Amino acid sequence: MDTGSTEDRIVSLETRIAYLEDSINKLQAVSIEHATALDHLKAENRAIKSKFGEFEDMLQDMPDRRPPHY
Repeated sequence: MDTGSTEDRIVSLETRIAYLEDSINKLQAVSIEHATALDHLKAENRAIKSKFGEFEDMLQDMPDRRPPHY
């Protein structure tokens, strides 16, 4: 077997592995960023639900009658 072609194949495989490792690291960073953004959005959603619940309670406490300008 020709050592030059074997060495070329090994170099090619090592290069591909290096690119794959870089891609995995980039995908992991994006995944972490998305998880952080999702956590923030969940917190905002909980805050909005809480405020909506407060407004809903206030509306239930208001009497159902005509405004004074009628």
